[in-house]
Amino acid sequence: MHRRSVRRLAVVAATAIGLAAAPSAAAATTSATTGDSFYTYTGSAPLSSFAPGTVLKTRTLRYHIEGIATPVTAIQLLYRTTDALGRPAANVTSVVRSITGNSAKAVSYQSFYDSLNPQDGPSRAIAGDVTLGGTIANFESVALSTLLLQGDNLVIPDTEGQSADFAAGPEYATNTLDSIRAAIKSPLTGMNPRTKFGLMGYSGGAIATDWAAALAPRYAPDVNKNLVGFAEGGVLVDPAHNLKYVNGSLVWSGVIPMALIGVSRSYGIDLTPYMNSYGLQVYNGLQHGSLLDALGHYPGLTWQQIAKPQYANPDSAIAFVEAVNKINLGSAPTPSVPGYIAQGNGGVLEGTFGNPAGIGTGDGVMVAGDVRALANRYCATGDSSITYDQYSLLSHVGTAAAWAPKALSWLNDRFAGRPAPSDCGHIPAGNSLAPEQILPPS
Repeated sequence: MHRRSVRRLAVVAATAIGLAAAPSAAAATTSATTGDSFYTYTGSAPLSSFAPGTVLKTRTLRYHIEGIATPVTAIQLLYRTTDALGRPAANVTSVVRSITGNSAKAVSYQSFYDSLNPQDGPSRAIAGDVTLGGTIANFESVALSTLLLQGDNLVIPDTEGQSADFAAGPEYATNTLDSIRAAIKSPLTGMNPRTKFGLMGYSGGAIATDWAAALAPRYAPDVNKNLVGFAEGGVLVDPAHNLKYVNGSLVWSGVIPMALIGVSRSYGIDLTPYMNSYGLQVYNGLQHGSLLDALGHYPGLTWQQIAKPQYANPDSAIAFVEAVNKINLGSAPTPSVPGYIAQGNGGVLEGTFGNPAGIGTGDGVMVAGDVRALANRYCATGDSSITYDQYSLLSHVGTAAAWAPKALSWLNDRFAGRPAPSDCGHIPAGNSLAPEQILPPS
């Protein structure tokens, strides 16, 4: 999308969210600047001495859109969480209180800001730090204003953490779940241990939403008992399949190097030995890139163009295979709460014409067969209350518009205590989600 169009949409969002004035919090209202110290834990006790979800710092500020302050007050929390390698880490979440003072329900909204630059996180955009990648988080304020106007509390975590570990699903989950814990523990948010939560996210936000729902029973049972369900669309399931699907696409091929950087960063692995000189050039150039730096910037890019000849098959790159297997939702636990999942299958509209054997087609970036397989797996092993929509004529962007209102309605029904509907038994079969097998170099 052209930047001028993004800004125009952000102005619309600013008008919408400005209609909802949140109650003022007790702490002094501040403003933020790039590189501010709020993001750094400076206490004398080691982070490991705090339980996940412990609030480390608090501030309140005006909710900004494109650097313009709105009447809405946001409460930002620095909290203790866990990274992809299981190490203690500090992260930031933003909370907007219900305009009705309702403490009974909250939506944890996971942004699709999809970036390798920590400066593009939702909390920074909300605080007024304007970056190109941050315009995505600003644009999402249109949907968030609807939640506010219906009286929900909002919790908006920086799902990728402070290193911007793009696509690292398990880390997205811990950042999300500990964000909810922090929101409950803070005396300024109005929430408490009885507050019910719904998880919501599209695309990159669906990574966090699904992984959080999947890991909650084990990692955060205190949060899981208050979850009413998860609503997601455009879901990344098996990244190895996605790489083969978008290979050579006109728009989405730029996510190939983004995913390689994110996975290598989050798990501390080195993928550069598999790359040729051009691959290293692309890899190094996108180290702090956002989705807006990748989409359409590398039309026709393939794995084979960036890999050394002996690694023309990505399954021969041992470190890569081991990493993508760690973030394959097909190997993750099954959520214990109901879910609504939507997926498009009109990827040709966004310039993805691939139809690899055993993988098939998708919405341009996400693989429809993988999502069907995940939904069927949840039906077979979990709650069985899974609602599934496949929009065969819609692309990734188009499906988002169809998904959002239904996701809101679905979550509202869960908050109201209505039984969750189920499409189980009627969802077409999908792909195998078995882990990738390592092949020898050619």
